[in-house]
Amino acid sequence: MKTIFQVPIDKELKNNAEKAASAQGFSSLQEIVRVFLTQLAVNKIEVTIQEPIALSPANEKRYARMTQDFESEKNIDSANDVEDLLLKLNEN
Repeated sequence: MKTIFQVPIDKELKNNAEKAASAQGFSSLQEIVRVFLTQLAVNKIEVTIQEPIALSPANEKRYARMTQDFESEKNIDSANDVEDLLLKLNEN
């Protein structure tokens, strides 16, 4: 037995969601909704809504510098084994 499920949404939202569904390999927006509802119905997914965590501008800069250092192999160190790593960590 099938039923029709209608949800009024903004046209722009629908269009953007269709593009995103297509980019992820779904044949239609209806298909991704069916997949989502099927997984939700059998508790295979959990939905959590939370605000994203944003870094402060100072930390954004700090992590950008760290990434740049890592990519240029600057200000990094390595260890030969766990014992060596622990010695280096405890030096300070």
